[in-house]
Amino acid sequence: MLDPKIVAELESVVGEQFVLTTPEDLIAYSYDATFTSAKPDLIVLPANTQQVSEVLKVANREIIPVVTRGMGSGLAAGSIPFGGGIVLALTRMDRLLEIDRDNMMATAEAGIIASELADAVAREGYLYPPDPTSDSYSTLGGNIACNAGGARCLKYGITGHYVMALEVVLADGRIMRLGGKATKNVTGYDLVHLIVGSEGTLAVVTEATVRFIAAPETERMAQAFFPKLVDAGRAINAVLASGANPSMIEIMDETAIRSVEEFLHMGLPLDIEAILLIQTDGDEADATRGIEIAAEICRQNGATEVQVAATPQERKDMWLARGSISGSLGRIRPNKLGEDVTVPHSAIPEMIARIKDISAKHDLPIVIFGHAGDGNLHPNILFDKRDPEESHRVEAAVGDLFRASVEMGGSLSGEHGVGVLKKPYLELALGPIAVEMQKRIKQAWDPNNILNPGKIFD
Repeated sequence: MLDPKIVAELESVVGEQFVLTTPEDLIAYSYDATFTSAKPDLIVLPANTQQVSEVLKVANREIIPVVTRGMGSGLAAGSIPFGGGIVLALTRMDRLLEIDRDNMMATAEAGIIASELADAVAREGYLYPPDPTSDSYSTLGGNIACNAGGARCLKYGITGHYVMALEVVLADGRIMRLGGKATKNVTGYDLVHLIVGSEGTLAVVTEATVRFIAAPETERMAQAFFPKLVDAGRAINAVLASGANPSMIEIMDETAIRSVEEFLHMGLPLDIEAILLIQTDGDEADATRGIEIAAEICRQNGATEVQVAATPQERKDMWLARGSISGSLGRIRPNKLGEDVTVPHSAIPEMIARIKDISAKHDLPIVIFGHAGDGNLHPNILFDKRDPEESHRVEAAVGDLFRASVEMGGSLSGEHGVGVLKKPYLELALGPIAVEMQKRIKQAWDPNNILNPGKIFD
C-alpha cells in the first residue's frame, strides 16, 4: 500500500474519482490478454499530458513503479504491474486532435482506439495501414509501445513506419516532443523510433502524429485450400516472388480450421491441412491481375480449390474465419499461449515443419496461423494451466520455438513485444553486447527504474 499522503497528492493532480483503489479495480487492472496477473497498489487515470507529468514527478521522487496501460490487450505481459505501484491508464486521453490533409498526417492522444483513428482517416478518403487484429480495442499508444503490425504490414509496413512525431513524458516528469511533420529528418539520433517498440520502459507516450496514405481503389481476396501444410508454405514464397504484389497473405492450419468450423459452421473443409487467405489491392486492373496470379500459383503448388471473392460480403466472410481463430480455441483447451515468432519468408516451410515437430515432442497442440506473407507466424500453444506438469512442458516448448526462430535468422517477436514472457530469451536473440547496450539506454532514460520495471530485461 502507498502512503496515504502520496495517494492524496495524486488525487490532487487528477481528481479523487480518477485514483482507483477498490479491490475490484485492482483486479480489473491486474491482467492483460495473457494468463498472468498481478495487482497494482492503485490506478491513476490522467486527462492530459500535464497530469501525466505531475504523476511521474511524484513517482520518480518516491521511487514508485509506474506501468503505463492502454486497454490491456497485450500478449507478452508487458502491462502487468508485477512490482505493484501505479498503473497509469491513458484511456481518458482518447482525442483525435487533427487530420492534416495537406501533409497527410493525423495527430491523436495515446488513448484513442486504433480503429477509431483509422476510421476517421478513412472517412476523409485515406488509409492508415497498420491493422493489428486487436485494432478495435487496442490503443494507439499500445500499438506504438509494441510496434504493432497486422495483416496489411506485408505490403504497407508496421506501426513504426507511420509514426512521425511523439509527445512523451520522461521518468522525471519532463515533457519532450520528438520528430515532426517533415518527411526527412536526420537531425541527431532518431529518438522517435527509439521510443517506438520500447514497451513503456523509456518514457510515456501521450500524443502521436502518424502519416496516412491514399486509399487503394479496390481490394480482391481469395482463399486457397491445401491438403498439405508444407505445400501452403511453398505457395507463400511463390506468390511473393511473382508479380501478384499481395497486401496480405494469412495462413490457418488444420487445427485452426477445425476450431473455427466447429464454432461458426461456415462450411470450411475438414480434410485439408491449411488455408491461405490472400488479398491484393490497388486500381481495378492491378488488384484483379494480382489475385488471378496468386490463385494460379496456389493451384500449381498443390491447392485443390481456390475461391476468389466476387463481392465485398464474400471478402468479409472469408476474413471472418481468420479473425475468429483466437476466440474459437477455448473450445479445445482452457488456456493458450499466443506467440508471434518471425522468420525470413523463405524459411516459412521449414519453420512450419519445426513447429509441428515441437508440438509432437512436447505432446501439446500448437495451432499455426498468422501473417505468413511477412514470416510472422502465431503458433498458439493450447494447455491447461491448472496442470503443473503440462505448464512445464509449455515452457520447454516455448524455448524450442524461440530457438528454432533464431536459428533460421528470425526473431522472438514480430509485434507482441518482449514484455516478461520472452525476457529469458532476449540474449539468445540479440547477444550479450546488444542486451548490455539496451540496458545502458534504459539507465540513461530512467535512472531510478520506475518505468515498467522488469519488462524486456531485469
